[in-house]
Amino acid sequence: MTTTAPMRLVRERTATPLTVLMCRPTHFTVSYSINPWMEPENPTDTARALSQWSELRRVFERLGFTIEEVAPGESLPDMVFAANGGLVVDGKAYTAKFTHAERAPEAGLYADWFRAAGLEVVDAVETNEGEGDVLLIGDVLFAGTGFRTDTSSHDEMARVFGREVVSLRLIRPDFYHLDTALAVLDATPGQEHIAYLPSAFDDASRAELERRFPDAILVDEHDAKVFGLNAVSDGLHVITAARATAFQHQLREAGYEPIGVDLTELLLAGGGAKCCTLVLRDRTAESADPATASSMSTASSTPTTEENR
Repeated sequence: MTTTAPMRLVRERTATPLTVLMCRPTHFTVSYSINPWMEPENPTDTARALSQWSELRRVFERLGFTIEEVAPGESLPDMVFAANGGLVVDGKAYTAKFTHAERAPEAGLYADWFRAAGLEVVDAVETNEGEGDVLLIGDVLFAGTGFRTDTSSHDEMARVFGREVVSLRLIRPDFYHLDTALAVLDATPGQEHIAYLPSAFDDASRAELERRFPDAILVDEHDAKVFGLNAVSDGLHVITAARATAFQHQLREAGYEPIGVDLTELLLAGGGAKCCTLVLRDRTAESADPATASSMSTASSTPTTEENR
């Protein structure tokens, strides 16, 4: 008599389109080095960066995202990485305060956009690099430190948003922002799910992640180094690096629909899909009944790019 292996149950995933802020890489280049990925002696192709960024934007459009844009600053080649421009939760914008002088002027341009959009703006006193280092998972803010964001800002954020803030220490310079080493796959309270690279964190932070997210997807070195974890998820679709193929397989096994996008030109400056994307969260969207919130079912078709055909 033959026996069959028990069927593995996979959680049904539901997509909720996001509202995001982006910035065109009109002036993108690598003219200085503030992370291990940036090598000014190697040429960059601004037109190629714009083409790749535009494909990312088209993917968002096909998923039903609401997309806002902030005007790029002429002398600010890294402004394309909108995630670093601030943190928007509960309709409140906490501004960035950059570590490096090269990016410092970006903070004011993003703050001006937040004010013009009608958000309540809180100007940061402490050094932080926005959603690049702070990710909302469920009701909790997980905040990175070690390279760009000071732990003093974690206390400031807790006061600003009235939420628990969990500090995570990054120890590898090539994963200098939290969003390069950890991807939020499902931020819904009660069903939080993430993926991360264990070696990017110190022992205490890794233990905290293991405790809070025992079912997390652990990503390998190769896929992390092509910025597979620098991903954007709507709860079903996960937009990730085209070359992160093993991670895409892991996502499918967990019930997600990965979408690979080629952002290799932006990776020359240490950026990927999430770096280009600042999520704008307001109270209405967060409190909406999931049964009535605008969403797409798991039967929906997955947008296709040249990289995942």
